Amino acid sequence: MVRFTVLASGSKGNSTVVSGGRTRILVDAGLSCRELFRRMKTAGEDPETLDAIVITHEHQDHINGLAVTARKLGIPVYFTEATHRAWMRWLTPRRTMTCAQWMEQCRRQAAERQAEANAPETDEPDEQEAAPAAEDAAAETGAAHAASVPAKEDTTWLPAVEYFEAGRPFSIGDITLNPFTIPHDAADPVGFVLQAEGVRMGFATDLGYIPPNVKAQLRGVDLLLLESNHDLEMLRDGPYPWSVKQRVLSRVGHLSNDAAAEFLSGSYDGQAAYVILAHLSESNNLPELARVTADRALRGRPGLLANRLLLAEQHQPIEPITF
Repeated sequence: MVRFTVLASGSKGNSTVVSGGRTRILVDAGLSCRELFRRMKTAGEDPETLDAIVITHEHQDHINGLAVTARKLGIPVYFTEATHRAWMRWLTPRRTMTCAQWMEQCRRQAAERQAEANAPETDEPDEQEAAPAAEDAAAETGAAHAASVPAKEDTTWLPAVEYFEAGRPFSIGDITLNPFTIPHDAADPVGFVLQAEGVRMGFATDLGYIPPNVKAQLRGVDLLLLESNHDLEMLRDGPYPWSVKQRVLSRVGHLSNDAAAEFLSGSYDGQAAYVILAHLSESNNLPELARVTADRALRGRPGLLANRLLLAEQHQPIEPITF
């Protein structure tokens, strides 16, 4: 059985569980680990059965709970290499300091080196005797294994990292993933077509427009998760600063209701049994506006009436979709 469960979708966090055969993966981890686990259990998914986390891009609403979740479960995380590097930079930003702060840091480091040079030497036999005792204690308490885990301050540590490239399909257990490049203002953002047991699921959110390569990838899918982020008038009249409005409206921003509807009424081939509208803005959209706009596009093509239209939600998981 194949299951597709959107745990959350929106600017405050995005995450979806895809199950196929004996494999379960989490696409994005934009909620806290605690909240991800809570929503998975609400949707009837056991977090302990997850095999991997796959990341579309490094924006916070897609990676907020990534590190804690991966460490808690001891599972690998799949990124593009550029996305992994951008995530690491986000967690370890460069610190800027004044000249006075730099001089004070140099003074402290010099003082520490001088103190070490002046420290009395310890007897070598005592050090050799202490080492076996420490090793015995570690073996008894399990600390020997813990020693392989990096210090808590290493916020970028993950149990395992695997790289993939857009345009090169790869598999995680029984699920095959075909990543494709999308236009968004991130390091190397991707969408996916995931396939398991003959079921194809298209995953396309966080894109400013739908270029030909994305249209081609979304043909022949059985389920389509498509962004319908904002209503144009609500965005223009809404609370965002003008610079943010320009970003959202740009070709590396987010799809509007009208842009999603244009795709559904034109390039979309109508093969999906389910169309899920996702990443709705709470400030610049209304669920019913997104639904009506998409429904009108689907109804304009009689051949698409068999598509079931659903809306992904920010604050609770949708009912799992099974094939």
